Amino acid sequence: MSRITHILYATDFSEGAAGAASLARELAEAHGARLHLLHVITELDNRHRRGIPASVMDAFTREVKTQAMSDLHAFKERHFQGLANELTTELRLGHGADEILAGADAYGADLIVLGTQGRRGMEKWLLGSTAERVLRQSRIPVLTVPERD
Repeated sequence: MSRITHILYATDFSEGAAGAASLARELAEAHGARLHLLHVITELDNRHRRGIPASVMDAFTREVKTQAMSDLHAFKERHFQGLANELTTELRLGHGADEILAGADAYGADLIVLGTQGRRGMEKWLLGSTAERVLRQSRIPVLTVPERD
């Protein structure tokens, strides 16, 4: 079995993310691994940007990034305070699965940990599943943690 030295934990700050955060922390501590906390801001695609002035989009993007960074810091404090292992954070803008995979590659992760929301049926078909896309496309192990009821 390969040694786990770098874990990427991707979060959307949802309630389901808490269980995955706890497991990511436990794995990092058990393996003495570095932990990289990642949040992806989903970028609007071109058809949704149409007709919106660039200055408005730029201001909106800055505000979203500022709020997401604040949320990321609060999430880190709530779930990883006192972690002895090295902990880094990152904010990315783009499509969820693509950015998680790119972040894992850039970080040199041995493992990706993320929570799942358990969408089913039409909701899953319409909205898709970031976790499912990460699982299908990842070249490294992915640990998914289902949302608790």
